[in-house]
Amino acid sequence: MNILVTGAAGFLGRRLIEALLQRGTLTDRHGQLQPIKRITAFDREPVQGLDDPRVQVKEGDITDEQVLAKLIDADTDSIFHLAAVVSSQAEGDFELGMRVNFSATQGLLERARQLGSCPKWVMTSSVAVFGGQLPDNVDDDQVWAPQSSYGTQKAMNDLLLADYSRRGFVDGRSLRMPTIVVRPGKPNLAASSFASGIIREPLSGQASVCPVALDTRLWLMSPAQAIANLIHGHELAAERLSQGRVINMPGLSLTVAQMIDALREVAGDEVAQRIQLRPDAKIERIVGSWPGAFSAGYARELGFTADEDFIGVIRQFIQDYLPH
Repeated sequence: MNILVTGAAGFLGRRLIEALLQRGTLTDRHGQLQPIKRITAFDREPVQGLDDPRVQVKEGDITDEQVLAKLIDADTDSIFHLAAVVSSQAEGDFELGMRVNFSATQGLLERARQLGSCPKWVMTSSVAVFGGQLPDNVDDDQVWAPQSSYGTQKAMNDLLLADYSRRGFVDGRSLRMPTIVVRPGKPNLAASSFASGIIREPLSGQASVCPVALDTRLWLMSPAQAIANLIHGHELAAERLSQGRVINMPGLSLTVAQMIDALREVAGDEVAQRIQLRPDAKIERIVGSWPGAFSAGYARELGFTADEDFIGVIRQFIQDYLPH
């Protein structure tokens, strides 16, 4: 079983590789359970700390066709495509977003088509493909109407993957993920970065800025749940994907105020008071166009799961990243 993970230096990419190594097996393109023999961990920068003989680290420009040609070969059974430019960065640099978020995906898919091996393909999509007037609870048949370049790029990827799967070039599934919280580390350029920051920074004794209104509703998932769903998506048999290859993931629907209340319940008033409300019109415009809740009926029928509650998500973050 040979696997490619793009975006391997990212938070989800690295955690996914660690989970795959611990698991040890996956089903191949024929549905047979196989031992994992090789994971190619690819990113633009070296992936550090993966000390396992099954891991082969590669770095390079994912938009370079010659690099792509060396990443996928006829022995590549599965591809987890996680490499992306985040939302605010894609909005601020249109050409970069198009190259990394769309053109690179197309290049990888085309390389797989040329090889004729039909590998399994799992990638992450985004709630940013939606926009405009939305119901309180978005159904699986909701029309896409992205309000950002990032959302448009993700929507184009979803359509492309569906067609490549229909034609038998790949066995694809695109998981439309909620906002992933709580991420450790430092803030990034994603419009949703504050959702982790308003929990992570106060718990670390630092002030944090909330750029959106307290009644802003978000669709959330923990990192551990995201990894579990990525692997579950890979393991699904193709014949079960009767309602399409793009799947809205289940999640937790919470307002920012409810997130802060959960933080207060876990860590107390002093910690919660470290959050400063400082509206940012640009962030509010992007985040405000995203749905705050999904029915996710198709995903639940397929066995995907959500976190039980946000207090549990916060406590898990403390246990994993703030043991002191």
